[in-house]
Amino acid sequence: MDQDLTKGTLKRLKYIEGHISGVRKMIENDRYCVDILHQTHAIRRSIEAMESEILRGHFKTHVVDGISEGNYTHIIEELMDLYNMSKKNNILRTDPQIDEDNHDH
Repeated sequence: MDQDLTKGTLKRLKYIEGHISGVRKMIENDRYCVDILHQTHAIRRSIEAMESEILRGHFKTHVVDGISEGNYTHIIEELMDLYNMSKKNNILRTDPQIDEDNHDH
């Protein structure tokens, strides 16, 4: 990983760690659920931004190098794996174990 990217990623991780610690305290202090969810959403967005920067760095270095070295098959498989992983993470799922009739609405 590029040195600037490493520095930026570690800075972002430190921010995320602090944010997670804050959420832990919110839960320990029995804070309002919606407030906690707003914070976890912010954490998730920070992680997504960090992942985007790591991916951008990967494209600029490893993907370019792999293609120039003729490793097309490996690079394409790797990118397809990342694409499929991103699709899975963006699907809103419901837990099939939950019986909707037993919940207060």
